[in-house]
Amino acid sequence: MFDERSRRSLEFVDAAAMTARQDALLRDHVRHAAQRSPFYRRLFASSGVDPAEISSVADLPRLPLTEKSDLAQNEDQFLCVEMSEIADVCLTSGTTGRAVAMLQTDRDLERVAFNEEISFRAAGIGRDDVVLITAAIDRCFMAGLAYFLGLRRIGATAIRGGSGSIAALEELTVRNRPSVIVGVPTLLLNLAQRLEASGTAPQGLGVERLVCIGEPVRNADLSLSRLGARLESEWGARVYGTYASTEMATAFCDCAAGNGGHLHPDLIVLEAIDEDGRPVLPGEPGELVATPLQVTGMPLLRFRTGDIARVHVERCPCGRTSARVGPIIGRKSQMLKYRGTTVYPAAIFAVLQEVQGITGYYLEVYDDFELSDRIRVVLGSQDPEFRSDHVAEALAARLRVKPEVVVASPEAVQAKTTEPGKRKPVTFFDHRRANLA
Repeated sequence: MFDERSRRSLEFVDAAAMTARQDALLRDHVRHAAQRSPFYRRLFASSGVDPAEISSVADLPRLPLTEKSDLAQNEDQFLCVEMSEIADVCLTSGTTGRAVAMLQTDRDLERVAFNEEISFRAAGIGRDDVVLITAAIDRCFMAGLAYFLGLRRIGATAIRGGSGSIAALEELTVRNRPSVIVGVPTLLLNLAQRLEASGTAPQGLGVERLVCIGEPVRNADLSLSRLGARLESEWGARVYGTYASTEMATAFCDCAAGNGGHLHPDLIVLEAIDEDGRPVLPGEPGELVATPLQVTGMPLLRFRTGDIARVHVERCPCGRTSARVGPIIGRKSQMLKYRGTTVYPAAIFAVLQEVQGITGYYLEVYDDFELSDRIRVVLGSQDPEFRSDHVAEALAARLRVKPEVVVASPEAVQAKTTEPGKRKPVTFFDHRRANLA
């Protein structure tokens, strides 16, 4: 059904052939959602759009956007099959609200596995690789399960290390000598530092690739960020960035050229829109809107991800003609206003990652002042001479934003940012009244 070899050339064909294939898949997707989803039956009726009128990707903007709140409030209304056909209950991470169950059929699981297979293959991973997965496969999370299924399709050896114990990951790395590690960049950096502290050089363990999830490792110009470069240096390995979400059930992974995560045109349609819902020009930042194709259990149409990024459409040096997604600039709900300047937490974190002596950080935001947020950056450091004012000046020089910066113990920062059930540290705390309502 999902065969990598038969579709291998799709991302290398000309735009017309790719569009024709995507349009045909979209028509099937729209028909399925309109016929089987109570939510989308109501949406088509209320919008006055006949599903048959959505015959191409160009027609999609005629439909209203699907919000995260729609999923949270109408979860069961998105289901398009009988519960007896559900093979897996997957929960979203709940990063910006209550976790939502995304129910998957056997075919959906096969689709997810196929997505990861072609994503990993683009990063050069093959059947001879040994891959350490440092992402949870339990607690109904999608990531670890998807990676495992994709690697099984490739035939690679998978080590399901999880993310709960850095000591266990250290042992697995030394004992099994993986050629690839998949995980959150800050976790991979901590793992490298732990290995060095115990007398083991990460560069000597044979790790060739780091597939980074959950956090960006590239700058806006697609060069490696400070964090990405540190990982490359610490491990002596190539660094690959990815972008994904549970709702999209699709991942965008760097190829060897490192020019952004490649879109799989037979698995998803991607739009980038401005604050008024209009499409932005290629290469301009916009909110990503996803229509995952070939989903049977809970299909979505024009789902607002809340993520701001650039979509690049020029041919990649690897030869693929599919669009590519750059690093996530920030989340729409986390946009900050500071004395007339717009800034995202991710931009602040990117600066902090370049400062030596910082071991952990988080950001708090308050709306004490009208038309301007109060931003407080808390840093962990063991250096008694660490200067918070130097960090504030670095932020001001790069971002034109000079927030309050305070220094705490690394233990206090870790206690604040580590929450049960979360796959990665929580580094943004929004205390603005509108977001607490």
